[in-house]
Amino acid sequence: MAHNFHYYSPTEVIFGRGAHQETGKYIKKYGGTKVLVVYGSERVFKNGLMDEITESMKAEGLTFEFLGGVVPNPHLSKVYMGIGLGKRIGADFLLAVGGGSAIDTAKAVAYGLAEPEEDVWTLFEHTRTAKKCLPVASVLTIAAAGSETSMGAVITNEKTNEKRAYDDDLARPRFAVMNPEFTLSLPNYQTESGCADIMMHRMERYFTNSGNMELTDSIAEGLLRTVITNAKILHNDPQNYDARAEVMWAGSLAHNNLTGCGNAGEFERAGHHADGGTDS
Repeated sequence: MAHNFHYYSPTEVIFGRGAHQETGKYIKKYGGTKVLVVYGSERVFKNGLMDEITESMKAEGLTFEFLGGVVPNPHLSKVYMGIGLGKRIGADFLLAVGGGSAIDTAKAVAYGLAEPEEDVWTLFEHTRTAKKCLPVASVLTIAAAGSETSMGAVITNEKTNEKRAYDDDLARPRFAVMNPEFTLSLPNYQTESGCADIMMHRMERYFTNSGNMELTDSIAEGLLRTVITNAKILHNDPQNYDARAEVMWAGSLAHNNLTGCGNAGEFERAGHHADGGTDS
C-alpha cells in the first residue's frame, strides 16, 4: 500500500560547466543585496572558484563578507560567529560555497539572523519552531550530503557534544549551483565517502517495514545503480567529468525526499530526518 506523501522541492538548480559564473545573477533574482558567504576549505580560493563567484556578485552590484573555516560536523560556535557578522553587515542573503557542512551552517545562520531575539540552538533542541529564515543558496563543491536541495540542517554543539538536526521548509535553498568541474580536485577518499553517503540516504528510504510505491522504489534503484557505477569509474579515473556529473546530480535527488514519496518504514524513521539529511 502506498502511503500519503507531501513532496516539495522548490530549489532552482543551475547545473554544468561555468554555472558558478551566474551566481551573482541568481542572488539578485532572489532579492539578495548584502551577502554573507559561508565556506570551509581554502580550496575554494586556491582553485579560483571564489574569485569567479565574487566577480559575478560585483557585476550585479552586490556587497559581501566571508565566514570561513567551517569544519565537518559544523560547530554551533561558528553559527553564532556568523550571526554576529551577519548583523554587523546587515546581511540579507546567505551563500554557502562548499558541501553539506557549509550549507548547514548557512541555514543555521539564516535562522539566527531572521529571528535575532531567539537563540538559534533552541530550534535544534526542538523547543520551538522557526517563524522566519533569510534566503539561502549554495555553490556545491562536493557531492554527498544533499543539503543543497533539502530542508534540513545538522549542527554540533561542542560544549554539550550534541549533534542535532532541524528540518523546516523555510531553509530550503532558493537555488543551487552545481558545476562538476569543481569536484575534480577532490581526494579519492572524499569522493568515495560522498558516494557512500549518497547511497545511505537512498537506503534509509528504500528499506521499509510497510507500504511502498513501485515508481519511487524504481527511482531509488536507478540512483543506487548510477552511484555504484560511477563511483567505480571515479576510483580509476578521478578526472572523468561525466561520472562527476552523474554523482553530483544523484546526491541532490537522493536527499530532497523524491525517493521517499509514498514509502514509510522503520529504517527511515530511525534517522534524524525525513528529508533533511543525517550527515553533512
